[in-house]
Amino acid sequence: MRPNERFYGFEEDFRDPYARDRDRVLHCSSFRRLEYKTQVFLNHEGDYFRTRLTHSLEVSQIARTLSRQLSLNETLSEVIALSHDLGHTPFGHVGGDALDKLLREDGHPLGFEHNFQSFRVVTRLEKRYKDFDGLNLTFATLEGILKHSYPYKKPFLEGLDPRFALDKHPSLEAMVVDHADEIAYTSHDIDDGIKYGLISFDDLSDDALSQRVDEMVRQEGIAREDSLYRHRFVAGLIKLLVEDFITHSKEGAAHYRQEEPIAATLDASMPLPVGFSKQTATELKRLKKRLFEKLYRHEKIVRKMYAGKQCIQKLYEAFTEDIDLLPPPQKALLEVRNKERVVADFIADMTDRYAMKTYHEIYGLSL
Repeated sequence: MRPNERFYGFEEDFRDPYARDRDRVLHCSSFRRLEYKTQVFLNHEGDYFRTRLTHSLEVSQIARTLSRQLSLNETLSEVIALSHDLGHTPFGHVGGDALDKLLREDGHPLGFEHNFQSFRVVTRLEKRYKDFDGLNLTFATLEGILKHSYPYKKPFLEGLDPRFALDKHPSLEAMVVDHADEIAYTSHDIDDGIKYGLISFDDLSDDALSQRVDEMVRQEGIAREDSLYRHRFVAGLIKLLVEDFITHSKEGAAHYRQEEPIAATLDASMPLPVGFSKQTATELKRLKKRLFEKLYRHEKIVRKMYAGKQCIQKLYEAFTEDIDLLPPPQKALLEVRNKERVVADFIADMTDRYAMKTYHEIYGLSL
């Protein structure tokens, strides 16, 4: 089900509905900007490190694999994966946290949340049609973007179209994307962290999940000091998690699978029908905790993120204080939308480098 059923400029389309959704996302401005938005390491730190764009592509690849093996709609999983981070701000999560705090302080209790911002991007902020806003995506894709991470009931979703049924689990494809996201960022953050020298495999040597992967790599005849070890470790971690997910999701997927992906009827209070084994889920949770302690809170990361947060705060202050600093399209929106929300949308859409460039132009300072 699409918000609008007409085809614009074409009487027929050889693509299925989710392929059309995917193509519309791939060609939108917000998707292209992900190339210069931070995942963990600032974009200008080096060409090797993941960005929001490469992360989205990796999530998409894993989600397609999982969906194919579970006989789900591979293309629906793909478009949800490609769309799931469209609402992220510059400088990763700290940018979203900063905007959330600023909006709440200015009397907007719903604040800012990147999942809902992704939904707003594809339904309101992107403009591709004369008569309505958004990308004209299917209901299943919109629901997957909105509800790809649990829990679904959040304050900012109050008053949302009741068809999204926040008391129900979404499609199985959306659940697959949530787990593909977890697999992707855990594995590639280890890769980037080791490459950047912020963590070492010694930091993970007593971690249970890492030990299982280490055994896999050693069976290939590759020792830890080998130059290939990092690549084989990351590949092994993805392989272990993907195979575990498939093995322990086949029964649930087969039971709840529907011929046409639509909003699921399974009550959200019930356990997810797909997921990792209990052992792997527990070990993955512990590994992520280790990464939070050793990598995400490393002083080099924290300092860069602090600078990014200051940039977001100062841009917000400048634009809300003097609307003449805003470009004409944003100034025009002030006639129909709230000023603080217009400013937050404008900042959220920026790339890292554009945010820093604008900060420099306004304040005459370098971050």
